Amino acid sequence: MIIRAVLLWCLLAGAAFAVQPDEVLDDPALEARARDISSGLRCLVCRNESIDESNAGLARDLRLLVRERLLEGDSDEEVVDFIVARFGEYVLLEPRRDGSNLILWLAGPALFLGGLAVAIGYLRRQRPQTQSDALSDDEQARLDELLKD
Repeated sequence: MIIRAVLLWCLLAGAAFAVQPDEVLDDPALEARARDISSGLRCLVCRNESIDESNAGLARDLRLLVRERLLEGDSDEEVVDFIVARFGEYVLLEPRRDGSNLILWLAGPALFLGGLAVAIGYLRRQRPQTQSDALSDDEQARLDELLKD
């Protein structure tokens, strides 16, 4: 149990050690903004890791670039737009919900709803047809006749 806890701590602590002490800004508010921006930017080396969690050299350069832009007085949106202009939208961990990306955001739910409609239609067609249990007058008369014998 203790070994598992230590291993879990080591895995989770890796992200805490990614940002080097020499990168940290003196102003806690600016540092919080830098961390917030960095957590939404993808490390281009590690793929599905934010630059805040990555130890790659490119991630460090991007973290420094974010902090540099913040020190120059850019807003959070301006910093992100600057990084996207340089590296493309792939650098965003969560793509924007506009333009051609809107197709990607809507394709999943649309395909799910389409599949659900097809499944419901299929199940309705497979449902057995209910027949009435009541006999017609002719059938009842024939049954009575057979039972008399």
